[in-house]
Amino acid sequence: MTAQVHVPSLFARVGTTSVLTFAVGTTMLAPGFVNEAEAAAHSTRALDVAASKKGAPYRWGATGPHRFDCSGLTLYSFKKAGKKLPRTAQQQYNKTRHISRSQRKRGDLVFFHAGRSVYHVGIYAGSGKIWHSPKAGAVVRLEKIWSGSVWYGRVR
Repeated sequence: MTAQVHVPSLFARVGTTSVLTFAVGTTMLAPGFVNEAEAAAHSTRALDVAASKKGAPYRWGATGPHRFDCSGLTLYSFKKAGKKLPRTAQQQYNKTRHISRSQRKRGDLVFFHAGRSVYHVGIYAGSGKIWHSPKAGAVVRLEKIWSGSVWYGRVR
């Protein structure tokens, strides 16, 4: 004869959300947070959008679709990927999850700064390069990161 042991329902012990998260096998920090895979998908899409704007002229204050300043390109690219960013490079930095250089991935934002002030932003393309809209007289292009004074942010 086999002994039967009563085990309370898993739903009763840990709650529906935890069970569903466990059953699906994803990591969820809290309700409303985007998991890492979803964030990566948005970032990859934004990177593709920025690359598709190669050759578009720089224009101060422009947010696309044919002309961009630096933060206008990132705003436009992430909007097309389904994520909302604030308008300026500094505001975008303030809104992202700050990460280290070793944690950076394709699609993360790269912020150039002087002291505590952010003055430029691009989208990390891998291999030490970014897609960005650099300055008046230039066009959207892929370029090597030229400074050590950069911070990295991941769009949530």
